[in-house]
Amino acid sequence: MRMLASGIIMLLVLGLVNFYIGWHLWVLFQEWLPGIHAAAYWPVFLVIAFSYIIGRVPLPKALKPVGRLFKVVGSYYLACMEFAVILLPLTDLVYGVLALTGVGLSAFVTEAGATVLALLAVFLLWGSRNAWSTVVRSHRLKVDKSIGTSVPLTVAVASDLHLGNIVGNRHLRRMVSEINAMNPDIVLLAGDVLDDSIEPFIRNGMDQQLKQLKARYGVYAVLGNHEYYGGSIAQYTEVMKNIGIKVLQDEVVETSGVYVVGRKDKTAEAMEAGGRLSVEALLDGLDRTKPIIMMDHQPTGFELAARAGVDVLLSGHTHRGQIAPNHWITRRLFELDWGYLLKDKLHVIVSSGYGTWGPPIRLASRSELIKLEVVLEGSMSYNEEPVTSTAKAVLI
Repeated sequence: MRMLASGIIMLLVLGLVNFYIGWHLWVLFQEWLPGIHAAAYWPVFLVIAFSYIIGRVPLPKALKPVGRLFKVVGSYYLACMEFAVILLPLTDLVYGVLALTGVGLSAFVTEAGATVLALLAVFLLWGSRNAWSTVVRSHRLKVDKSIGTSVPLTVAVASDLHLGNIVGNRHLRRMVSEINAMNPDIVLLAGDVLDDSIEPFIRNGMDQQLKQLKARYGVYAVLGNHEYYGGSIAQYTEVMKNIGIKVLQDEVVETSGVYVVGRKDKTAEAMEAGGRLSVEALLDGLDRTKPIIMMDHQPTGFELAARAGVDVLLSGHTHRGQIAPNHWITRRLFELDWGYLLKDKLHVIVSSGYGTWGPPIRLASRSELIKLEVVLEGSMSYNEEPVTSTAKAVLI
């Protein structure tokens, strides 16, 4: 009942917001295209406005390409909707001020409409550039534990790939190439590899692209909330296993003297009967004199991780809001919504993610990959000797 009530409220809010946007666009069209009829305009507008929801409706196999088209169109409309929600009230405010001051408004609709559409074009172009051109952020982390080598550990991290109908093989190939160029010891995928449905991931052979990731001591992943939403966790983990990527679900792997810990996503607390293990329970029995790197998709529980002896905590989920000014909201919701934080001896890194949810648009955030140089006790400077260890990963 609670979910049903939430869905009804969400649809009501979306309806009101889109009526507000649609009315402004209708006024502009009447100015530019005087012969347009409401019966032709409103059905088309409403289909576009709700096309993302329409695209998520299960369809027969023959109609699935139509559903994918609706989802893509709807994704871009979501970006336009957020832009409109910010700019249209400002436009109305300017109109009200000018009306009160007695300024002539005969050309206001045309001039304001042209200005808003021009700004929208800039927003979409700049946001697309931020979404598709990736930056690599490097962090040098000092951990006072040893694995018996003087060479720092190189860890490549990618979160929130959201592979699906929009973020596809082209973007994925660039990620694989960029990560392999780091020559990493370990590759970690910190959740939301899928964008809900596993169908486009399988159909487009994206698993074969991920299979090209190379790391001395293994590639590991955890679940994000979107893997839970997609409902294909068993199939997803099996596909990943077949390409050599272990999806850790409240599990620990020891590799090259380092513990890699993977928590189930926080969504498991609501969607699985057993929920998920606490950090302390997950680490029970480990030798905590060894380095502990933990992935937890949603950036929560820093204090608990620090007390449990985790050295490095890696998260994503927030996208840093993806589109400004959403980053003001994520900043309030999380202790750290993006970047780096040292909490006691715990190094916390939250990535803005590699892919995007919904529109492939970013504003005040970037598509990013993380490169960590974990400097352990006894480490010298970088690359002073080759890594010769042949240690195998052991599942605990």
